[in-house]
Parts: sequence; structure tokens; C-alpha cells
Amino acid sequence: MDNAGNRSADFAAVPSLGRSLLTGSLGFCFVSLCVFVTVAFAERWMYKHLGLFGAYLAWTVLFILLGGGVLAPLVVRRWQTPRFYLLFAAAFFAYAAGWVGAYFVLRGVAGEWIGSLAGSLLMGLVLAAGFGVARSALNLSAMLFVANSLGYFLGSAVNDSIGGKAGMLLWGLMYGLCLGAGLGAVLHFAQARGARKG
Repeated sequence: MDNAGNRSADFAAVPSLGRSLLTGSLGFCFVSLCVFVTVAFAERWMYKHLGLFGAYLAWTVLFILLGGGVLAPLVVRRWQTPRFYLLFAAAFFAYAAGWVGAYFVLRGVAGEWIGSLAGSLLMGLVLAAGFGVARSALNLSAMLFVANSLGYFLGSAVNDSIGGKAGMLLWGLMYGLCLGAGLGAVLHFAQARGARKG
């Protein structure tokens, strides 16, 4: 009875899909803008002083540190926030490795699409495993792929059209809104399914 009661309480505590989408999109939009500000205003400096690998690593770390903070309120058990930070760090690092690896091997639009797919698959797999819903990995990865691709390619088109620092910041805004919504949805469904399963 206690386990059943705990599962019921956990399921009831899972933030609604609407709240998860809103918190994820707005919170991660802020995170993305913080990162894209450094791209818009300090990209050349970062490449010169950190190198290509160092710059991408710095941006990844920024996404992890800030992103974990804005997404943590969507985790049911607040005491698990440190664990969630570690999980999100592993998931986003896998995403970045898949994306950057595919892009630098293939280049161009093909590299961007394959990078989006590879990164989303890896992130979805890590999050699904972390929340104990491995069978949902493909569904979660698909959500991330759609959200990530929408934000990245719409933002890229806006940046190509407007250009300059404004275009780069708008790219960051659109990328953050879309990927954040995808992350919010993934956290909602992963926890809801985990609570039913547990």
C-alpha cells in the first residue's frame, strides 16, 4: 500500500504538461539568450583564446549550468535536484557531442540535420534511462528532435535573413523557446510514465 501511495503521490505531483511547456520554453529561452549573447558579442574572442573545441565546451557548460537550474523546478522531488543536475549534464553533453560530432564530419545542411537527429537521440536515451523509462526513449527522442530542429532551423533562417548581432540573438531566442518546450514535455512524460510504472 505504501508503494502504491507513493506512486500516486508522485504522479499527482508531476507538473502539468502546460506548466512544463511554459517553464521549459521561457526558462530555456533565457538560458539560450545568455549563451547566444556570448556568440554574438564574443565569438571571435573565444575562438582566439579558447580555440574551437574550448569555445564549444564553454557554451556546452553554460547550457548545462543554467539549463539545469531553470528545469530543476519541473522535477517532482526537489531533494533530487543535485541528481537531476548530473542527469541533465550527462544528457546535454551527449546531445552536444552527437550534434557537434556529426556536424564537423558531414558539414553543411546534412551535418546540421544529422547532428540534430544524433544529438536528440542521445539526449533522449540518457533522460529515459535516468528516469527509468527506457522503453520510452524513442518517443522522448522524437519530441526532442522535432523541438530542437524547429528552433534551430527557424532561428537559422531568421539569422540568415536579418544577420548581425540581432539575427544571432533572435536565433538564440527561437532555439531556446522550442528546445525548452521539448525538454519540458520530455520531463513531464518521463516522470508521469515513471510514476505509473514505479
